[in-house]
Amino acid sequence: MAVGLVIGGGPAGLMAAEAMADAGLTVIVAEAKPSLGRKLLMAGKSGLNLTKDEPLPAFLDAYREAAPTLTPMLDAFGPDAAQAWAQGLGQDLFTGTTGRVFPKVMKASPLLRVWQARLRNKGVDLRTRWRWTDWSSPDSDPNPDTTLHFDTPDGPQDITPDVTVLALGGASWPRLGSDGTWARHFDIAPFRPANVGLSIRWSDHMQAQFGQPLKSIALSAGDEVSRGECTITRRGLEGAGIYALSHILRDGTALHMDLVPDIPLDRLRAKLAKRRRGDSLASHLRRAIRLDPAKRALLMEFGRPLPDDIAPLLKALPIPHDGAMPMEQAISTAGGLRLSDLDDGLMLRDRPGTFAAGEMLDWEAPTGGYLLTACLATGLWAGRAAARYALR
Repeated sequence: MAVGLVIGGGPAGLMAAEAMADAGLTVIVAEAKPSLGRKLLMAGKSGLNLTKDEPLPAFLDAYREAAPTLTPMLDAFGPDAAQAWAQGLGQDLFTGTTGRVFPKVMKASPLLRVWQARLRNKGVDLRTRWRWTDWSSPDSDPNPDTTLHFDTPDGPQDITPDVTVLALGGASWPRLGSDGTWARHFDIAPFRPANVGLSIRWSDHMQAQFGQPLKSIALSAGDEVSRGECTITRRGLEGAGIYALSHILRDGTALHMDLVPDIPLDRLRAKLAKRRRGDSLASHLRRAIRLDPAKRALLMEFGRPLPDDIAPLLKALPIPHDGAMPMEQAISTAGGLRLSDLDDGLMLRDRPGTFAAGEMLDWEAPTGGYLLTACLATGLWAGRAAARYALR
């Protein structure tokens, strides 16, 4: 019986393993950490956003330049399939007001526990503390050996599978296993932080606002606008609204914030013109347009000296920043194996029989269910392609 090896026990790797097992392969999963799915469990601490319930064309837009490559994979396993998959693992789901889909238990551990049991029932051999170190032959060998070396609790071990799926993650969570050390074996697109906060050097006056949310705002950078919320932190701004723009903010693009996006400029001017006698500016802004303390603090931080006509400033307050926070503070990463270096089945063009999936591929997407769905979709796609290759 053909043997399939998966290196990496996250969502992409486990999905690939199940696809290969369903096709009749003997499957081994090798995970470097003491347990599987550690990043999935971390994601579950904030509710485990599985996917987003929206039409596929809109869903695909989130992947920007990678969308053409990912389209067939997300067509095979998109938002509807992701929900059906989770329900098949015994998870009751709910959809939030923004379309984000979560398990009702709001954590990942029940899903992961059932999934591992299902994989074992299908004969998948789940091995932890198995760290891949190298192949046995140099890349220059025209017929490279398929043997892979591992450091294990029982010492060095070798596996010679018929096919291999690499699902080694990105570089944003070193302590959970996504440390990017695998990149030394490849010529990759450089890693960059994605879905990451924005570094800002605040004055001492902003300390009172640390931890305060910014709601009902619009953020703009370049030609892109985000209506998501964010939070003022000691290090800068964090949250979904910032994460959606991090792919351009990390390169130093200027950021502007509309503090009152639901009030047009002319109407805003009219509201501000009706100032009560004796009202301070803070009181006037609170009464006239319900500007909360966090927004007023931002206006004072970056808007002074205030012009006589502050309405345009409220609609486009410049937010000076120092770019993205460090990679280890990012939710995900851009960079990795270039999609052009893989064939339509996600097999490495220069290493036949070796496939790749998940975040180690050079694609990125905002939070909101897009990340996990694409990891699952690419894992399924690579696993099925690997099985076809092994059984050809």
